[in-house]
Amino acid sequence: MRIDVVDNGGQWTHREWRVLKYLGIESKIIPNTIDFDEIEVDGLVLSGGAPRIGTEAIKLGNTADILDKANFPILGICIGAQFIVTHYGGKADAAETAEFGAMDVIITESGDILEGINTPFKAWESHNDEIKILPEDFINLAHSESCAIQAIQHREPPFYGFQFHPEVDDTQFGKEMFENFIEIVRKLKE
Repeated sequence: MRIDVVDNGGQWTHREWRVLKYLGIESKIIPNTIDFDEIEVDGLVLSGGAPRIGTEAIKLGNTADILDKANFPILGICIGAQFIVTHYGGKADAAETAEFGAMDVIITESGDILEGINTPFKAWESHNDEIKILPEDFINLAHSESCAIQAIQHREPPFYGFQFHPEVDDTQFGKEMFENFIEIVRKLKE
């Protein structure tokens, strides 16, 4: 099984890759400018990154093309999740209260990506922007005190997103969230 990490310039992109490698998954970091036809994976992680979703989404390269053509699971982290939402017609923009550091995240609907995760849990946040409005076909899975949408799932294609950073040691159950994503990929590959 192979799950690559699309590099959106995030400070923890290598951590996402390392978690996958630690869990026994073949993985490499690929640029967000890669042509879809060059991607040979069973799943993808869209990394976080410094670009602002409202004014710098162009810096996410070919991510829109990847979302349009993918027939495999995708997990977006931070701006990766924000981009998924905006691509499908939702809204992400400047947060009323930017979140930096540990926050309590409350699960309202676990979906398969948060299966077995205790609520509330501590999650590491590092974002100025956040998801504001979900498109119709998405489910809001979790929230924090100052961010109404912390985890998302599309109803049909297996696309997921976290506003927080599961790859950072300060996030409780981050490894388990990656294991859940791996299991989603495994089931669809069978």
